[in-house]
Amino acid sequence: MMHADLIDQDDFRDRLVALGFEIPCGVSAEQACERAVVGLSRERAQALRRLVEELLGGCATLLPSVREAICRNLLPALVRAN
Repeated sequence: MMHADLIDQDDFRDRLVALGFEIPCGVSAEQACERAVVGLSRERAQALRRLVEELLGGCATLLPSVREAICRNLLPALVRAN
């Protein structure tokens, strides 16, 4: 039996918090993304870009709500931060 890594909104939030973003418990992936991009500095944008690349390019499975929040909120913000 194979065990796949599954990234849900709590896992996603935990990864953002590990990068230094202040994300309260219980928020949706959409809300976590919105909070992460507020006042995005160059250093934080780089860290966030690496996280997004890891999540989207890795072998873990993202819940659809997490993938959608990343695509809708984080990717556009990271393009603007470039």
